[in-house]
This record gives sequence, C-alpha cells and structure tokens, in this order.
Amino acid sequence: MFIILAVVLLVAYVVGLVTFKAAGLAIHLLLVFAVISFILHFVMGRRSA
Repeated sequence: MFIILAVVLLVAYVVGLVTFKAAGLAIHLLLVFAVISFILHFVMGRRSA
C-alpha cells in the first residue's frame, strides 16, 4: 500500500512540477511525503517479515 502511495505522489510531483511552477512549496511537500512513504514501506516490510 505504501508503494502505491509513493508512486501516486511521485507522479503528482512530476505533473505539478511541469504544470504549476508557481506552487513550489506544495510540489516539494508531495515529494517529501512520497519519500517518507517509500521509506516506511521498506521499514515496515522488513519488520513484519
């Protein structure tokens, strides 16, 4: 589930970066959330295995 969220947020980041250059803060927040969810995916995946 975290990997799907990370992919969706990264796609939204790329679309936002290309489309709305004025919304820099929101775009970078999406990138941060995507990276955090990607890291959580690996941490929780290793912990439950």
